[in-house]
Amino acid sequence: MALPQRVAITGSSGLIGAALVGHLKSEGHTVQRLVRRKPVAPDEVAWDPVSGTVDLAPLEGVDAIIHLAGAGVGDKRWSKKYKAQILNSRLFGTTTIAAAVEKLKPSVFISSSAIGWYGETGNRAVTESDRAGDDFLASVCKEWEAAADAVTSVRTVKIRTGLVLDPTGGALGRMMPLFKMGLGGRLGNGKQWWSWITLHDEIKAISYLLEKEIEGPVNLTSPNPVTNSEFTAALARALRRPALFPAPAIALKVALGGFSTEILGSKRVIPQRLVDSGFQFDFPQLPSALTELVK
Repeated sequence: MALPQRVAITGSSGLIGAALVGHLKSEGHTVQRLVRRKPVAPDEVAWDPVSGTVDLAPLEGVDAIIHLAGAGVGDKRWSKKYKAQILNSRLFGTTTIAAAVEKLKPSVFISSSAIGWYGETGNRAVTESDRAGDDFLASVCKEWEAAADAVTSVRTVKIRTGLVLDPTGGALGRMMPLFKMGLGGRLGNGKQWWSWITLHDEIKAISYLLEKEIEGPVNLTSPNPVTNSEFTAALARALRRPALFPAPAIALKVALGGFSTEILGSKRVIPQRLVDSGFQFDFPQLPSALTELVK
């Protein structure tokens, strides 16, 4: 986004959203944050995904809309009720925002998705052209992206984000305290592939997609996925601690319930479209990324 523009964002209080808001403002852009309560700040705009409403007037003339909102996949055990919340928060939210996009006609609509789209991939590397998987999160991602596909008059990008690494939150934020105490180790057999990206490169990629004429699904992962054993060993080295305490698969299943399938499952995802378009990752390799993140 070479020239200052006006960007509206849902999910602005999350790990990715908060960092994106800060970055865009630092680049001179005007950011409007969509909130599901009464607005209390000049940059806030009301929306309600359940009732399907967006206050459109303050958004007239907006240049881009970025939709990141959705219930956290790893925030709670996957009860039947919470699985419905995971799906509905994405389905209702994306349907509501897509309808607003069709009315407002910004230059670009970026809608969040996830590498959960691919399901279990084992050792097979997958790109954006691969079909969807058949597990719970794959079915969520299919419906999620289908809701974004309702936008037909605006360039639409569906960002399939991997494991976002930042010490302030997400999986890395949860793992670091244990590893700092020397209590970390591989999860399950450690052979499962983890497709990761630093928060820095996630924000850089979203900013890149705002101006690059790319549409459709785009994987937001490093071009170098690693196995869980490689990940945990690299984290231990970065923290200068041993990694002697593996977590057995059965213990993770008991502790995490259905979400354990995401920790123990394998997703070897390649960001083919970013690479082909010439995007440059600042942290393409895990060891250097973790060294920087744990400073």
